[in-house]
Amino acid sequence: MRLENNTWKTMENNFAVFILTHGRPDNIKTLSTIKKCGYTGKIYFIVDNEDESIDKYIKNYGEEFVKVFDKKDMANSVDEGNNFDERRTITHARNACFKIAREIGIKYFVQLDDDYYYFGYRYDTGAKIIKNLDRVFSIMLNFYKNIDAKSIAFGQGGDHIGGFSGIKLKRKCMNSFFCSTDREFQFIGAMNEDVNTYTTLGNRGDLFFTFTNIQLDQKDTQSQSNGITDMYVRYGTYCKAFTTTMMHPSGVKVSMMNSSHPRIHHSIKWINTTPMIINEKHKIK
Repeated sequence: MRLENNTWKTMENNFAVFILTHGRPDNIKTLSTIKKCGYTGKIYFIVDNEDESIDKYIKNYGEEFVKVFDKKDMANSVDEGNNFDERRTITHARNACFKIAREIGIKYFVQLDDDYYYFGYRYDTGAKIIKNLDRVFSIMLNFYKNIDAKSIAFGQGGDHIGGFSGIKLKRKCMNSFFCSTDREFQFIGAMNEDVNTYTTLGNRGDLFFTFTNIQLDQKDTQSQSNGITDMYVRYGTYCKAFTTTMMHPSGVKVSMMNSSHPRIHHSIKWINTTPMIINEKHKIK
């Protein structure tokens, strides 16, 4: 889609990066990465009121840019998919972002985790680091504004296992989420919240896409302390995968991920997950 030269200037006041973080006020890798990649726009840090390091976040980044939400209140409003009384999850921060965006007068935002070390382009000949992230965000938002999707995302390294297969969209949405306050939706499940959401809502006709030509990379989920890592260590990946199976049993099952480190994972049967609905305008009269 063609991008006018003034798109970023026009959009800048109505868009922000939201970095969702917990317990890592001195170790937000995403912040240095997006700046290195050329991002110059607004950045807010989304922190829950159960985080013992709130004061350090405010000291490091300024009270204006640290947005604190009531985690228990958000937990009470969503199906967590378990009875653990365990809130060490990003689900509630994701849902809080829509209210926070309205409060600060932002219509469009992208949710990012706090541990990204790379943003790049993917080609059939390899990869290249992004140097003008402002422009990339502008193009993604321009695309998002012109389609009827709840959210769109950048690709991840796993999307290219087996080799790069060209520019395309996948019917999933994980990790990074471009959102609008006009298209609010609710993330569900304390574990595997992204997969829970795009499978259940996708099954009801909502659109979610991953654009594979742009890729982000982050540390492995269980390689860092704090955040949801502690929850995965305590309950294991079976509970993570089974949460999605409970949410969408007709299209998801618990399976094994065959890799150098085999582990329990979810397996999606896409034909049972995303309906292929033809617009009524094609109906034979």
